[in-house]
Amino acid sequence: MPDILSAHMSTEKILDSRRSPGKLRVLISAGEASGEMYGAELLEALRKLTGGAVECFGMGGERMSEAGCKVAVHARDVAVVGLFEVLSHLPGIYREFHKLLAEVDRLRPDVAVLIDFPDWNFRLAKQLHRRGIPVVYYVSPQLWAWRKGRLKLVQRYVSKMLVIFPFEREFYAQNGVQAEFVGHPLSKLELPGVSREDFAARWGLDSSRRWVALLPGSRRKELRLNLPAMLGAAERLGPEFEFLMPVASTLEKEWVREQIALCAGSVHVKLTDDARASLLHARVGVVASGTATVEAALIGTPFVMVYRVAGLTWALGRHLVKLPHYGMVNLVAGRRVVPELIQDAFTPEAVERQVRALLDGEAREHMTEALAEVRKLLQGELATGEQMGSINETTAHRAALAVLRVAEIATADRE
Repeated sequence: MPDILSAHMSTEKILDSRRSPGKLRVLISAGEASGEMYGAELLEALRKLTGGAVECFGMGGERMSEAGCKVAVHARDVAVVGLFEVLSHLPGIYREFHKLLAEVDRLRPDVAVLIDFPDWNFRLAKQLHRRGIPVVYYVSPQLWAWRKGRLKLVQRYVSKMLVIFPFEREFYAQNGVQAEFVGHPLSKLELPGVSREDFAARWGLDSSRRWVALLPGSRRKELRLNLPAMLGAAERLGPEFEFLMPVASTLEKEWVREQIALCAGSVHVKLTDDARASLLHARVGVVASGTATVEAALIGTPFVMVYRVAGLTWALGRHLVKLPHYGMVNLVAGRRVVPELIQDAFTPEAVERQVRALLDGEAREHMTEALAEVRKLLQGELATGEQMGSINETTAHRAALAVLRVAEIATADRE
């Protein structure tokens, strides 16, 4: 109790100090669909805590723009996957990076919040540090899995890490980095309220048929690499199924339709704009490795995890990962809960086989039970932190409090 009470008193002091005529100016940098969702929620939480005394600018997409953030750089213009694929896009990425830095120099934020997306955000953290702007890193890159040399960047340029898995806090503590566990942003979201019938009517789906949700990723290169095998599996599964594909906010629907047309054959895919509702009402999901797999686990929909990168990226990168599983759901569970079809194992035939196995029977029952356990782990961990405050607080609320503390410390140091 003393820790919680002292944290609450500290929060009150922070909020009192922010009630000056000026507004808190925050830079938020999010390069992927999940990151900009977290950024939008964080901005809303900051507004509630400060009575609206917040200005925000940075990198993101439609969700952050709708939340009131001035998007200086759109995430889709820099979202490139792979160690080598980025090379052909370097001139454009370089221009966008310096466009954002120009806004930083013009607006001079009180604090910066960088969300995952390490290739971009670590470079940005270095530039912000040079300008004396405190950096909060929200949603840790998987440095505990590979490229641990980047820890030096965190140690030099990041004021505080806000992590969403408890083991990450221990990892950073062991490496001399201030880290705070704020819980997983998705763990307390309620299930989508739209009914299957209403969802079907909205997107032109046949509610009498079984649906398979295809989630190929939120970045262009990612989608190009993952989509062909997904659509090949859909063609093999046949017309007895409806196939729906939620389009991430970092992608344009027309571009996605063009990619489907290039490789779909006879498959008809319905595009939606709601990944969680699509997963909720699907019988089975085929989900690219990433945040969407955690969403599927929390919703409870059995799914197959898939992923493919460019051949050279795979050849060099596979030896850098020292983990028993690739998928976060399996890492949280400590065992193989969902099948992982990675690289050469990711074929239309393999996907079809796994999807059919999950439609009914023991495999489906076992996965449903295992996903319920994973959901409890993610939700139960929210109450384990000694200084996390009320277990009813959202992750965005706790993250916002941490951002305010960092901003206040930086302000006090300048004074």
